[in-house]
Amino acid sequence: MNKGFLPISRQEMEAQGISQLDFVYIIGDAYVDHASFGHAIISRILEANGYTVGIISQPDWKKKESITEFGEPRLGFLVSAGNMDSMVNHYSVSKKRREVDAFTPGGVMGKRPDYATVVYSNLIRQTYKKTPIIIGGIEASLRRLAHYDYWSNSLKRSVLLDSGADLLIYGMGEKPIVEIADALNSGIDIKDITFVDGTVYKTSSLESVYDAITLPSYTDLKSDKKIYAESFYTQYCNTDPFVAKRLVEPYKEKQYVVQNPPAKPLSQSEMDHVYSLPYMRTYHPSYEAAGGVPAIAEVKFSLVSNRGCFGGCSFCALTFHQGRIIQTRSHESLLAEAEKIVWDKDFKGYIHDVGGPTANFRHMACKKQAEHGACPNKQCLYPKPCNNLKVDHKDYLKLLQKLRELPNVKKVFVRSGIRFDYLIADKDDEFFYELCKHHISGQLKVAPEHISDNVLKYMGKPENSVYEAFQKKYKKINERIDKKQYLVPYLMSSHPGSTIKEAVELAEYLRDLGYMPEQVQDFYPTPSTLSTCMYYTGYDPRTMKPVYTPKNPHEKAMQRALIQYRNPKNYELVKEALTIAGRTDLIGFDKKCLIRPRNMGNSYGGRTKKEGKSKENYQKKKKTIRNVHKKKK
Repeated sequence: MNKGFLPISRQEMEAQGISQLDFVYIIGDAYVDHASFGHAIISRILEANGYTVGIISQPDWKKKESITEFGEPRLGFLVSAGNMDSMVNHYSVSKKRREVDAFTPGGVMGKRPDYATVVYSNLIRQTYKKTPIIIGGIEASLRRLAHYDYWSNSLKRSVLLDSGADLLIYGMGEKPIVEIADALNSGIDIKDITFVDGTVYKTSSLESVYDAITLPSYTDLKSDKKIYAESFYTQYCNTDPFVAKRLVEPYKEKQYVVQNPPAKPLSQSEMDHVYSLPYMRTYHPSYEAAGGVPAIAEVKFSLVSNRGCFGGCSFCALTFHQGRIIQTRSHESLLAEAEKIVWDKDFKGYIHDVGGPTANFRHMACKKQAEHGACPNKQCLYPKPCNNLKVDHKDYLKLLQKLRELPNVKKVFVRSGIRFDYLIADKDDEFFYELCKHHISGQLKVAPEHISDNVLKYMGKPENSVYEAFQKKYKKINERIDKKQYLVPYLMSSHPGSTIKEAVELAEYLRDLGYMPEQVQDFYPTPSTLSTCMYYTGYDPRTMKPVYTPKNPHEKAMQRALIQYRNPKNYELVKEALTIAGRTDLIGFDKKCLIRPRNMGNSYGGRTKKEGKSKENYQKKKKTIRNVHKKKK
């Protein structure tokens, strides 16, 4: 097994004694040989199973020769846009171009194309007409069937069709990639590899497809948003590896995209094996001159302890990608990795994180899941914790205690998400006490997201009373251990279900709390989430009832401004929002008011004609938004 970096050039390939690679991996990120990067895991897994892999990182998509560095691979090309969807990587929620790409040497933006999976695959096909192309990673995984694309404001086909690839791997991919490699190596044609769980393939005949649900055709999905909402919920209920059916999505005549059931979750020993492979734990040395790869800073001294999440937040794509069944590494595996970290020359004594999608999930939600999977139509924590839910932090606590005892370790932080409703459901407070005493530094970041129960139900989050109970307990524990530590709540504006009324309620809550967030996340409609489906269709796919969604950029700006109402830059937006909501009682000098009057002689928000905003145009805009909210009521 290769104990150095995988080859990124023909010269390195030949230096390693390889005349022809089995796989060439095209990636949209810089090559970072660390287990927090999908391309590193897949490459090392293939290598551990006897296959050779070369990496072409961020090829120039305008030049065909950029993907011919290694020549034709023996078995096929692998393609991934990177650790992020390329569109999320490139654009903010307001669709403005980002300035920094943390996954590129020096943080330089623009080294990958928009819709990178499609562009790279088509670039390969221009030169290699028949070589198998297998796509994967987060971008392909969440675009595997017809999906709403926020950036083009359109319903796109399965990325498998637009890319021209032969096969798509969704989810984390360790099991499917080995099964596919073995099949190709044995001489099976890529078009006949239709039997691998965790994959999507295209076919002109359904004769060999069994135990399948046929979804509405792409034509029907485009013609009726309600049909798309129903189809999406069928997909959402078929993400469990134990109970999911095959899904068939028809396109034109005799063209079908077939999604096989998800791959089975990794056992603890399999998970340990994945993280024991000989990663170099950093970026390729060729990037040093450019200043390295910024993304390594967040993960270099962190430990991934689990995968999957049974939290079920509507705006999160984890259900579609990693699934709801928790997979964990053993204490021995994590301690072995930590032993490497603590002797690193750059280690300062702080393990930055021990967690995953949700740090305090260290076992399956209930015993039933191990054999029967997660319930298709029922969540583990929402709207209330399930009676069968196993709430226990003992294993996680023991892990953190062991890590604290390692040499050179000053502090072990927990920075990935803590599910606060799961934490306070634990009748044993020992973990909560130790978390406050040892594993945070001055503040704990949590994600209530909103305070309106109406908005929270669309988010799939617990009622606000649960967060308030958590706040009180957090404060009480910190008083007992004689520490002044704070909660930093993550809040989201403009989520489906949020009107100006709910946004004002949130502002009032923050006023009473005496807190103004430095950062606010405006809802971002990324592919394959329940919330994105609501945004696009106007229906909650769980109930098929209409749901109001703020889409007007100006209204979204007002909702965001309300959360940061103390910022003088937001004054006009806040005043306008309060006027539209009929809450001008919050404009004044009373302590309950959000803002004070300004330019009192100007009834339309203090803006002048010089600022390009006439009273007449303002009143028209205000009337339009107000009418929308009257319809909602």
